[in-house]
Amino acid sequence: MIGGFAVIIYGFVRGTKDIDLLVDPSPENIEKIKKALSILPDNAISEMNNDEVNKYSIVRIADEFVIDLMAKACGIGYQEASQDMDFITFEGVKIPVPKKLLLIRMKNTLRPSDKMDVEFLRLSLDEEKKIK
Repeated sequence: MIGGFAVIIYGFVRGTKDIDLLVDPSPENIEKIKKALSILPDNAISEMNNDEVNKYSIVRIADEFVIDLMAKACGIGYQEASQDMDFITFEGVKIPVPKKLLLIRMKNTLRPSDKMDVEFLRLSLDEEKKIK
């Protein structure tokens, strides 16, 4: 999980309208994602073709809530990102979240919300250094 919810997990109080997921775009994994998201009420994932995550920067699944699927975030793909993750457990499900430095790299955009997120993450890292 990347994006606003990842930053919220690290303690930044802010709103977000979607869940951003960096995913392994292999056909086998896309099938797993489609199966997992098929439990959502509108089954919007059924309209996604298996090659769309590789084809587009963002694939938006607009169901009961909005999920954005990405093969890369700021040039960082799943394989690279998977080497630098923390994990949270939510309702028994282990969810990978990029460590703060990686998340800063993944949010290196011009969007104002990403700039605020990066500032928060940098301040948080600075505070952690002071404590050590």
